[in-house]
Amino acid sequence: MLEAFQALEAWLYPIVCDINVTLSSYILVFLLIGVGLWYSIRTRFIQVRCFGEGMRKVFGSLSLRGGRQERGMSSFQALATAIAAQVGTGNIVGASGAILTGGPGAIFWMWIIAFFGMATIYAEATLAVQTRVVDERGAFHGGPVYYITTAFRGAFGKFLAGFFAVAIILALGFMGCMVQSNSIGSTFQTAFHVPSWVVGIVLVVICAVIFLGGIDRLAAVTEKLVPVMALIFLVGGLAVLFARLAYLPATFAMIFRYAFQPQAIIGGSFGYAIKTAISQGAKRGLFSNEAGMGSTPHAHAQANVKDPHDQGVVAMIGVFIDTFVVLTLNALVIISTLYTNDGILHSGIIPEGISKTNLAQVAFGSVFGAEAGAMFVAVCLFFFAFSTVLGWNMFGKINVIYLFGKKAVPVYAVIALAFIFLGTLMSNDLVWELTDMFNNLMVIPNAIALFALTGTVVKIAHGRGRAGAGKA
Repeated sequence: MLEAFQALEAWLYPIVCDINVTLSSYILVFLLIGVGLWYSIRTRFIQVRCFGEGMRKVFGSLSLRGGRQERGMSSFQALATAIAAQVGTGNIVGASGAILTGGPGAIFWMWIIAFFGMATIYAEATLAVQTRVVDERGAFHGGPVYYITTAFRGAFGKFLAGFFAVAIILALGFMGCMVQSNSIGSTFQTAFHVPSWVVGIVLVVICAVIFLGGIDRLAAVTEKLVPVMALIFLVGGLAVLFARLAYLPATFAMIFRYAFQPQAIIGGSFGYAIKTAISQGAKRGLFSNEAGMGSTPHAHAQANVKDPHDQGVVAMIGVFIDTFVVLTLNALVIISTLYTNDGILHSGIIPEGISKTNLAQVAFGSVFGAEAGAMFVAVCLFFFAFSTVLGWNMFGKINVIYLFGKKAVPVYAVIALAFIFLGTLMSNDLVWELTDMFNNLMVIPNAIALFALTGTVVKIAHGRGRAGAGKA
């Protein structure tokens, strides 16, 4: 069976890579920055104006016991589910891959993508609440397919919505979960010498229990899991940075220098290097915070709020936590330990045995000790990736219901569990490339609808047109 997988990988890998180069280099960057810049201007930089409001709504009444809701989720549960989807392997393995390929400067471009992405995700969340519908049982149904068909009536809207639904089912429900389980399996094998397929079986069993529990069980898990996992990673990351305190000025200097002079660290011509740094920042930034991709609106549509604006500002904080806190902390650990004068990557030459999968483990291990560092990252990555699997499965399920009805959900769950297991058997590179391809394809119909619904979002952002959200 392994030989068949290897043959399939050898055939697929170069094809998928070529598609991704075209999408990420010539389409994705312009769409992501374009939508974010557009909404930043049209909402008068709502990510700055309403940042404090968002922080107060998230942390002002923080509770890890949101309880069972009459329908949907509490606002914090919706945010926790969104963050569970956002904070995953993209923050550890994805950021590592961006730094290895695009140099430390790729982190700067991730910050740019995230800053504008906060305006994008505001638009996505408000539209998800504004256009959601309520079924006969009182359950919320919302997400990009609903605001896409609101933006474009008729056959064109149905085509775009159907294209998006198929892409997200493949990207997150199937391929994306493979990335998460792949990363969990490989890091556990490195840290604890447990065969990755054994980890896959354990993941399948745990996920099956939660999948069968529906939205209530998912909300109860994520609202407790997300704050705890973030705190553990923050404590460990800050401990490393404290030990490397003297290197932090050089670390930030490298991020800014190599954002504009990437050829000095990754080689090649200036044009090639800058394109690589920006595209890596955009591609991995998208995979990390998911702003503009159309995934997290599914979670925000479940929020028990009357005003779409309220969930929009909450959603912005999700991007902030994901990129400017968790991802940045991981990047600072990697650069301050491995790229500074005494680091093994100071020259830009990647030693044998170093890859995006184990880069964070090597970085933490340089301070904690190799074995302890590998174990710490493996445990953190388990929580990050596991929570992402839960969120992504929910997003895929919503679109399965949209396309095929509720009767298709058990079939979808079985296939999703199979992909989770397969992810622990396949190579990391192909899994990442497949996920990137479908992530990129998701952006296109979502971005088209976001542009088309600018007027609705601007009215909500400026305090008009909020009444009646969430009605069938």
